[in-house]
Amino acid sequence: MNLTKINCSILALAMLVLGCSPQATEETKETPSSEVKNPNPVIMAYYVPERDYKPESIPVEELTHIIFSFTNVIDGEMKFRNPEAAGPKLEALVKQKERNPELKVMIACGGWGADGFSDMALTEESRAKFIQSAHDFIQKYQLDGMDMDWEYPGISGAGTMAREEDTQNFTALMKGLREMLDTFDSPKVLTFASAGWKKYYDHIETLEVMKYADYTNVMTYDQVSGVSIYTGHHTPLGDMKSSDVEGTPFGAHMDSLYQSGENLDADPRSAQKIVDFLIAEGVDPMQIVIGGAFYGRVWKGVPPTNNGLYQLSSGLHIGWMAYHSIRDQYEPDSKFKRYWDDKAQAPYMYNAQDSLLVSYDDTVSVALKTKYAMEKGIGGIMFWELGNDTKEEGSLLDAIYKAAHE
Repeated sequence: MNLTKINCSILALAMLVLGCSPQATEETKETPSSEVKNPNPVIMAYYVPERDYKPESIPVEELTHIIFSFTNVIDGEMKFRNPEAAGPKLEALVKQKERNPELKVMIACGGWGADGFSDMALTEESRAKFIQSAHDFIQKYQLDGMDMDWEYPGISGAGTMAREEDTQNFTALMKGLREMLDTFDSPKVLTFASAGWKKYYDHIETLEVMKYADYTNVMTYDQVSGVSIYTGHHTPLGDMKSSDVEGTPFGAHMDSLYQSGENLDADPRSAQKIVDFLIAEGVDPMQIVIGGAFYGRVWKGVPPTNNGLYQLSSGLHIGWMAYHSIRDQYEPDSKFKRYWDDKAQAPYMYNAQDSLLVSYDDTVSVALKTKYAMEKGIGGIMFWELGNDTKEEGSLLDAIYKAAHE
């Protein structure tokens, strides 16, 4: 892929790449602008400190929030696993507010495979212990808030403990955290990471929880998971229907899951789909933040039908690949051709010679997600995670920031 073509796309944030399902193209066309309902979207970065940690190089001027990841539930309290290493890095990040005084520096607790939440939230006493530790943590590091990343209440993620009582206990936990945060002299932000699929919301009291949260950060990525042998878009924006994948191996797989009752929705997942669902459930749109993926998935052994999209592969080639690696290794490689799926409103790349397919977000798609958030009137966009972005000009964050400030 020609890198100049990518940079040109950044300058044309109001441009969409023409459709690809079932056909694809690299052409672009201008689209009319829609009414902007939210001219000031939040731009939230989840951030894991990099090995070559240079806090002064973090582009905090382009962010409204940065969420340092992660603390864990340890002995019922919110703690770093390695405070001697992580603590100074968080302190150095907080200092970057000198470059952007409006920046909110937050701490995330949990993440995929992090356990201890169900036990911690089980009783009033255990919740109080955790909430006090969170208070002390936020006070110590002079933070602006916290993000609860419990994956997931009532549903075991990666073998974590889950109980039916998690549903009500999560509500009680969020209520207690809100009340604790409100005791500080300055306003504090409370968010939680939520899934991009409907089943998750069967296990939380969504509207009750939203009384206490400022935002729900909807993880609209991994929509085709890292264990899938079928290729597909892992972070699509567009509201696709089952008819859009009909006749493909992926479509047949989706249909079998629906017919068996394993999947209660016949249609593929997407950001627009879950946003519409949440709004219909009664969630305030301004409390909804959708996710961008600063990483991709790569499948191997992918047949060339439909340029590799929605096909049965021989398995994952790379479970996740940072965007800076995609930019450095794949985008300049002439064997990889970029396509745009107009239904999914998402890019993908296919390498016919090596039978590889890449699903990812690029500068065009994250800009489009940002514009969608503004036009839909939802809170904004977040992404996992900032360290995966390129350090070159024309980064994913640059594209988001430009889209939000055109």
